Amino acid sequence: MNITASDVQDAKLTATVTIPAAEVDAAIKKAYKAMAKQYRFPGFRPGKAPRAVIDSALGSEAARAQATNELIGSNEGAVLNELDIVPVKEGNYENIELAQDGTDYTYVVEFTLRPAPVLSSYEAVAIEMPPAEVTEAEIDSQVEMLMGYHSTFEDVERGIADADFVTLDIENVKNAEALAGEGRMYAMGSQSLPEAFEAGLLGLNVGDEKEISWTPEGAEEATVQVVVKTVKERKVPELTDEFVKESFDFESVEAMRDAIKIEIEADKNSKLPSLKESRAVAKLAERLELEEMDADYEQSVFSELGQNFLQNLSARGMTLDTWLSANGLTSEAFIADLHQQANDVARESLALDALARELKIEVTEEDIDNEFASAGIQDVAASKAAFLADGRMPAVRDSIRRSKAVDWLVEGAEVTEVDEYAKAAEKDAE
Repeated sequence: MNITASDVQDAKLTATVTIPAAEVDAAIKKAYKAMAKQYRFPGFRPGKAPRAVIDSALGSEAARAQATNELIGSNEGAVLNELDIVPVKEGNYENIELAQDGTDYTYVVEFTLRPAPVLSSYEAVAIEMPPAEVTEAEIDSQVEMLMGYHSTFEDVERGIADADFVTLDIENVKNAEALAGEGRMYAMGSQSLPEAFEAGLLGLNVGDEKEISWTPEGAEEATVQVVVKTVKERKVPELTDEFVKESFDFESVEAMRDAIKIEIEADKNSKLPSLKESRAVAKLAERLELEEMDADYEQSVFSELGQNFLQNLSARGMTLDTWLSANGLTSEAFIADLHQQANDVARESLALDALARELKIEVTEEDIDNEFASAGIQDVAASKAAFLADGRMPAVRDSIRRSKAVDWLVEGAEVTEVDEYAKAAEKDAE
């Protein structure tokens, strides 16, 4: 097979593929054999009808059409591997002629690729990170969370405030079926409610009625009629050695804080590396010189994210409708959020691609073998062969290039440590 390719223009690549006559003859012969078995021809046993009879019954182009589809389909993986490309949608095969006996078969296919924008800078990125050491503010936050589990709620005669626990009768006026119901209980500030809806509740007293409207991102305006049934204030118990011993089985508050410190330390050791990576990549994506994301590429990322999400839900024994209902989301809001995620992932991927091109990162066979081995593949050679046959090896190379770009990016990142918990506590105290 011979493949020639044009230069990439407007994210399009045109490939001209020529398949040797011997392969063409074999494909046509195979097509006739399959048709002889598939169809009944009077006077002939299954699989024994000669070519002339098949042509007379089905038309002379039937077998050649089937052979043509087989030639193109069976060679697509090899074409993608040879060109080392990952198209964002199916190849565009236009003006395809049928293969003929004894002749090389040539066809042209156009592939749509993801865009290749540049970065405004290829210098090291500057990011903020939590301190590697455990801080007192981090321990305070964990203590506050644990004490919150032992909170009680007492009725109050005042308007709804932040952190109150409220009971509401909610009537759907339009586009808010998921929130509707009697005796719905909510914790203010828990982010389980739309932000605009929660803001509309602030200051309402028991017995008050109010119509609240908001517009979810990517969806139509929603409206509900609310009646406040109860307003309860959270009461946190006093933190004492006696309470800690009785409720958490620690000898003292100090012993409890020491145990929490050990847990936070272990959590940081496992999570800080990935946090550093995600922040560095996000910062790099801000340098991408691309005003609007390519729709085809965004859609391909969107489809992949959606498939992965649905597979995860299925593994947990959940349907999408069940998950949406449990999270108070409409399908429109979910799709809008998934498109936003796809846009973010696409920008980060393109930024890493740009960095990899600038660094001239190469992928070796050893890199590929290591990639398969690290995925727990036992028979690396067989898996590589399958990936090659399916045209999936270019995607593996892309993944390795991006991983190497991430390694370079993280290693050179300029890090400023910020105690985010202390910062948040200061803001709350203002």
